[in-house]
Order: sequence, then C-alpha cells, then structure tokens
Amino acid sequence: MVATAATASLFPVSSPQPDSVAKNPGKHGGCLGNVDVRGIKSKSTSSNGLQVKTNAQAPAKVNGTRIGVMDGLKTDDISTSSAPRTFINQLPDWSMLLAAITTIFLAAEKQWMMLDWKTKRPDMLVDLDPFGFGRIVEDGFVFRQNFSIRSYEIGADRTASVETLMNHLQETALNHVKNAGLLGDGFGSTPEMCKRNLFWAVTKMQVLVDRYPTWGDVVQVDTWVAASGKNCMRRDWLIRDCKTGEILTRASSNWVMMNKVTRRLSKIPDEVRTEIEQYFVDTPPVIDDDSIKLPKLDENTADHVRSGLTPKWSDLDVNQHVNNVKYVGWILESAPQPVVENYELASITLEYRRECMKDSVLQSLTALLGGEGAVDSGGVDCQHLLRLEGGGGEIVKGRTKWRPKFVNRFKNINQFPSESG
Repeated sequence: MVATAATASLFPVSSPQPDSVAKNPGKHGGCLGNVDVRGIKSKSTSSNGLQVKTNAQAPAKVNGTRIGVMDGLKTDDISTSSAPRTFINQLPDWSMLLAAITTIFLAAEKQWMMLDWKTKRPDMLVDLDPFGFGRIVEDGFVFRQNFSIRSYEIGADRTASVETLMNHLQETALNHVKNAGLLGDGFGSTPEMCKRNLFWAVTKMQVLVDRYPTWGDVVQVDTWVAASGKNCMRRDWLIRDCKTGEILTRASSNWVMMNKVTRRLSKIPDEVRTEIEQYFVDTPPVIDDDSIKLPKLDENTADHVRSGLTPKWSDLDVNQHVNNVKYVGWILESAPQPVVENYELASITLEYRRECMKDSVLQSLTALLGGEGAVDSGGVDCQHLLRLEGGGGEIVKGRTKWRPKFVNRFKNINQFPSESG
C-alpha cells in the first residue's frame, strides 16, 4: 500500500478524454478519408473511391471502446474525429510503467519482511552477523563468526557431527587471518610466510563438547591466538548458542611452521613473528592440556582394527596433504559400533605425528580404556591410533571420551564385540 501510494504520487495518470463524434457529408468514401479500416488516422490515397492504407496501427479507442476493422464502416454519416494533438496526448501510457514499479516495490517489501528484522536490545546488536561473514571484535584480538547448522551437517542423532564443529573451527581460523589483513597466497599463510614457502601445521587439537547444536541452530564462534613456546602458536575457540549465549564447545590447538618444499618443521622467522605477535592474547588456554601418557597401541593390544583406509582426492587441502579434520572420521571408523550408537562423543584429543599424503594406505586401531568400571560409571574412554598400514609410522594418536545419550544398555565390557578388517 505504501509503495503504491508513493509511486502514484510520482506518476499521476490523467483520465482518458472521450473522442468527439461529428457528422461529415458523404457516405462510405468521404467519411473515412482520414481513418483506416481499424479507425486509426493514417495517410491514404484514393483511386476511384477506393482507399489504400499506408500505415498499420493498433486499434484505437472511441469512447473507451476499441473498434475493429468493420467498426469504422457505418451506414450513417457519423464518424470519429481525433482529439486535439497536445503534449499529454502524445505521452505513452503510464499505466504499464506504474504497474511494473509497483510490482518491484511490493517484491522488495516482501523480501525485507522475510528477513524478520526484529527489534533487538542495543547490547545484542553488536553480536548481529546476519550474513555470516564474521568480524574482528574485542579491540582487534578476537574474530567472531556465525554459522547456521545445515541439514547436511547433522547425523543420525539429528545433531551436528564433531566433524562439522571442527570444520567451523578451521573456517574461522582462516577468516581471522584474512580479516586481519595477513592472508598471503597460501592456506592461512602470511605474506612473509609465503616468501619463505612456509605454512601452518597443527600438532595437537583438543575439543570438548558440552552440547551438540541441531538443525537450524545458529552458533557463534570466537577464536584468538596466543604464543606457545618459542616456535609454536596456540589458537583457542569458543562455540556458543547464538540465542542463549550458552557455551557449547571449547577447543584449543597448537601449531608449528612447516616448509612446503622440504616438508620439514621450521622455526618462526623474526619477520613472521613481527607480523603475528601483535594479535597474540595473553590468556590461558580454554582447555587444560591433556598430557596423559597412554600405553603403546598396536594390533596385539587393540580391541578393534580397521584396515585399508585410503584418502580420496577431495580429502586433500591446498597444502597437498590430508586435511586434519578428515582424521577424525578415520579414527571413528574403528570405534565399537555399540559405543557409537549409544554414546555421544564428549571430548577428543588428537596428536598429529606426520603428514598423510594421497597415496597413503592407513590402518585405524581402537582400544577401550578403564575396563568394566568405565562403562558402569556412565562413560567410555578409548585410545586410538592411525598409522600407515603394514606397521608403518604413526600418523595420529588420539583419545576420546564418550557419555551416554540414551539409557545405558551395556553392563559388561564383554558385550562389545571385537572387530577387525
């Protein structure tokens, strides 16, 4: 209604003027000397009383009614006469333009209403990130980005998977570097790192999940960096429910530099340190470091083994090695099926030992920790190892903690069948 009224005020439409009707002497040949067979004034030539029409026009209106070919031929002496030629009469029909503009205004108004811009408190406006691009907050030290949980990011439990959450962590880390103006040509590498063929490689990742978001939830991810030793960097994350502010997930990681050509670890050059240290936050990690020593895990001590795992081309990132999030899925390949079905992953710790390339063939091993008492207490602890098949080198070592998601159906550790592949 508002759009229509505003448009009408800009483009007034005048009422149509009725055509005048006058009598002319003569019959068929004389009364239609300036009107073609459709009642339109046009040039014509006469030959023995016959008129030749030289201009094709659309049917005109007489007293608001369109006249056709035969309407112009009358047996009486009445014919139409054109209204005086004025500036208004020569203007095009504005009704079509008015209808088009009105349609555009109404469509734009509908789209705006679909965004559902509800009134928010002033303290909530700073957290508004409707398009999910992210931005720098907290005096330039924290990067914040919102994510909507998509239908293809949830699993059989109707909640987001741990791989989805870890992908959000990785995305915010890269966008943090980009928004800070430090993104070079590499995958999260700064300009000085690109000059020296260096890139970041994660050595340890700890993720603690208090609650998994579900389809349609919007989560807010905050991330920041801090120094960790002489040649390491620490990155932390907090994932919150965007509506309630509840902390859903906490994560902490350690990163080192690797040379893209030699594939060896590198010290942090002074030029690179100058680039990044201005963004370091002097805060403790959001998760206490998990430094528990675990027994050696091999085929003899593992309860479940899955062999023949090979990376696909889509598993590689721009650094030409398997992306660190992919390891989570491979580790869980050897987790006992009863645990996966009846427990949910509460925490995971991964220690990355070496790169996994596209031609690698891997073996996933899992051992249950704590024995029968761990299951009776309402949780399951597991130890994991991802290694090259045939007794090759270790790729990733891991530990997971699981909590019941339904009523505990298992009273004895012996109910978990042993698997091998």
